[in-house]
Amino acid sequence: MFRRVAICLAFAVLAFAFAGTAGARQRHQTNPVPFAHTPCSVLDNGPCIPSYCSVLNHGPCLPEIDYPYGENLQLTILTVPPEGQAEKYRKPDHDLDTIGDLFAALRACWAPPPPDDAREGMQMSVRFSFKRSGEMIGAPRLTFSTRGIPADTRTTYLNAINASLDACLPLKFTGGLGGALAGRPIMIRYVDNRELAKPAGNP
Repeated sequence: MFRRVAICLAFAVLAFAFAGTAGARQRHQTNPVPFAHTPCSVLDNGPCIPSYCSVLNHGPCLPEIDYPYGENLQLTILTVPPEGQAEKYRKPDHDLDTIGDLFAALRACWAPPPPDDAREGMQMSVRFSFKRSGEMIGAPRLTFSTRGIPADTRTTYLNAINASLDACLPLKFTGGLGGALAGRPIMIRYVDNRELAKPAGNP
């Protein structure tokens, strides 16, 4: 009789210890979602980051955040700034500390070809990266140009892009921006939106 009671007590102790260990493991399980980006549950009182997951989704489900810039930094530079955006084409008078500062500096650098060598509506895109020091890593790589354009016109615009960037470099980054930009691809699309006089003899 006492033997059966002792065996039952032993099993009960083992079961309790196993349950406690499992509970501890569950409590100390690492959350794969970064703490600062843990999405809300429909039952949470917050504060937490809003999530666009369905209430029928069992998760984990990350929130959709509309970041202003993608992995590739992309910028369009118009030869003639849009009305009311002249400030965005003025180089900051301080060390570049934000992406907005960088874009303004790059816009201010652009010096298009003279009208006699230019073509209205011409577009050309280049890709390059910066070092922490504000110097360029290698030469800009041509990724796109308007189709049907003579080779000498493409060369003229590419030379103008290289000369414009060379005249501005090295850019002066703050330590934080330099570290964030180092090696990151930057894509610039140049658009010549000037109204150029048509050559004589053309309709």
